[in-house]
Amino acid sequence: FASYARVLHPAADAGGRLAAWAQVCELTGRIAHPLMQWHKISTAPPAGSQTGASSWPGSDPEVGNLPAAMLANVLEILAGSTVDPGDCYHAVWEGWGWLPRDGASATGFFFHHSDPRRFRPPQLAPSALPLELLAGPRLSHPHRDYLLLHGPLRAALSIGHQVTADWRLPQSPSLLWPSDRSWLLATEVDFDSTLVGGSAKLVGELLQATRLEAWPVGIDGDLTIDGDRINQ
Repeated sequence: FASYARVLHPAADAGGRLAAWAQVCELTGRIAHPLMQWHKISTAPPAGSQTGASSWPGSDPEVGNLPAAMLANVLEILAGSTVDPGDCYHAVWEGWGWLPRDGASATGFFFHHSDPRRFRPPQLAPSALPLELLAGPRLSHPHRDYLLLHGPLRAALSIGHQVTADWRLPQSPSLLWPSDRSWLLATEVDFDSTLVGGSAKLVGELLQATRLEAWPVGIDGDLTIDGDRINQ
């Protein structure tokens, strides 16, 4: 793609309020930059290198899941960069614990319909994961297999684990792209950030969105555990 954005999953402070990684860096005395790693910025530098710095007292960002409110903001931007937002592919990692194994019953749900005119809000979606869904197509990558589904862009907000009748845990898609392949969203299972590849215009909109914490990254950027070369 022409450009890439890294959307950081928010942390939460001791009071449960969402916090950007840049805010965390202000407390811990670390440096915010596109390839920063959470385990580096959430702890204070070695003693004596930063006066008054302390480790982050709140909770860590979600791994493998872009929170629903932030996902909705991203989808709103992505919708304007594809010909038909009703024609998208959603890939969900088959290893999530709430997905059934070998035909066993489970309470999970996923909106699945190729006709966006028949899309229903998440609260009206069925609470049981259809067996035909599990028997559907798979997308295989090295070390990762996914359920592959087809439907409107906003169906991504309906993925999740229906724990009880009134309690659902949302799950963002692992991979999401429109049929015209104008962009790709990827949330790696073990990462606490989401990557979006697309046009320079699309990435620029993500970077400017006030409700997101997004950074520009290059195709050769290292986002592995040792990728933060600045905060040591």
